Amino acid sequence: MSTILPGATLGVLGSGQLGRMFAIAARRLGYRVEVYSPDQNTPAGEVANHEWVGAYDDFDQLAKFAEAVDVVTLEFENVSVAAVKAIEHFAPVRPGANVLHTAQHRSREKNWLKSQGIPTAPFAIVRSREELADAIDRPGIDGQGILKTASWGYDGKGQVRVRRTDDLAAAWNSLATDEAVLEGIVDFERELSVVGVRGLQGDFRVYGPIHNIHRNHILDVSICPPAVLDVQTRGQAVLLCRQIMEGLDAVGILCVELFVRKNGQLVVNELAPRPHNSGHLTIDAFRSCQFEQQVRAVCGLPLGSTEQLRPAAMANLLGDVWEAPGGPNWTAALGMPNVKLHLYGKAEPRTGRKMGHLTALAETPELAEEMVRKARERLWTKQRD
Repeated sequence: MSTILPGATLGVLGSGQLGRMFAIAARRLGYRVEVYSPDQNTPAGEVANHEWVGAYDDFDQLAKFAEAVDVVTLEFENVSVAAVKAIEHFAPVRPGANVLHTAQHRSREKNWLKSQGIPTAPFAIVRSREELADAIDRPGIDGQGILKTASWGYDGKGQVRVRRTDDLAAAWNSLATDEAVLEGIVDFERELSVVGVRGLQGDFRVYGPIHNIHRNHILDVSICPPAVLDVQTRGQAVLLCRQIMEGLDAVGILCVELFVRKNGQLVVNELAPRPHNSGHLTIDAFRSCQFEQQVRAVCGLPLGSTEQLRPAAMANLLGDVWEAPGGPNWTAALGMPNVKLHLYGKAEPRTGRKMGHLTALAETPELAEEMVRKARERLWTKQRD
């Protein structure tokens, strides 16, 4: 468990925008970066030293990749545990196969959280339409819930709302899965996330809580600190994140997504063992961002400061913005001096695809949110000749 010093080569499984921002942070610290995914000319590949192209089940190619790097980290969790275990024969993976095994699969994740005494929505594991019909009436679910595939779901994909009176067979068949989780409806007041960082020696840092607002199941705006959140709830959210990371022995970055019930109780929604979309505002608003911390943690370096410099809000830029007449009006948005633009280098904008984000800094969280929304609206304004 020796420290991996600048000049070494860091590997990333996955090559999207999270890998891109990790690579930028790593190269700033003097590391080489190599990324691995089935695609080429990717957002991360554009800024990495080398882009490996191969399937996640191509174990020969994975071995060559692993032998070329000093440590590997995750950019997303939809990689097989078998692939991670294969890499671990040649280089450490942080967080490792044990964390991925739990966090990438909703059934295992829910059962593990329950075993740790961590509050979740009422849930039932279902493996057939008959089991779904039985589970819909269980206490806590009470006739309606959200049916989610156990694996490979994100941004609202792989889930459907169901009621006792619905055609449950059709709902089950629509997911095309052999295992799912039926979650009871949570009467939440707001959604939060906490981004935790844990080093090789168990040292811990945290960002948040961050207030998240979704639209069409996709994160729309994040605000930090939340405009209204009592000290007790903040403290409980941080403690839950720490309990989860220590329970999993997770090294690196892990995000805990939470609901705040109307009665103030916190409920853990899901885990992401990687940097998180809501944490992108840390790039501009914090002393050390989540991506720099990911580098420090997986390399065994001292963790950086998570001091917040100014209140901030982030707004996602989806491919829809490119439908503006004449394209996005970047000049109008960047005419606001406290607004920062981050684009991910994706060549093809598509509806619902995350293409970048804006971050606004202000004196208060309310002003930051107002500013970032206004900046995004300006992208739709007509460009001057």
